[in-house]
Amino acid sequence: QVQLVESGGGLVQPGGSLRLSCAASGSTFRDYSMGWYRQAPGKQRERVADITTTGHSNYAESVKGRFAISRDNAKNTVYLQMNSLKPADTAVYYCNFFPPPVSPQSWGQGTQVTVSS
Repeated sequence: QVQLVESGGGLVQPGGSLRLSCAASGSTFRDYSMGWYRQAPGKQRERVADITTTGHSNYAESVKGRFAISRDNAKNTVYLQMNSLKPADTAVYYCNFFPPPVSPQSWGQGTQVTVSS
């Protein structure tokens, strides 16, 4: 079973930037599309961005033009560069396959992103 470990979150002021990383164990990482998701307090988890095995990316409208997803198959890692951050981006950010598995156990701990002055 692939394990996913997110990192890179933190507290940042509005307009700032963060780069999230997701390290995946297992040799099949390169065979799957990957996604970044987030869950804000009191809200359902939502997809933020996804990237195919060939590097094609898609974004939620709320982050388009500000966030960039990328992957390094040699390092089994997917990244999320977040620029021009807004308080509305505050959430726990998770990575997972895209589309995500049904099992709740497929999700990692996530990484907290807080945008506040």
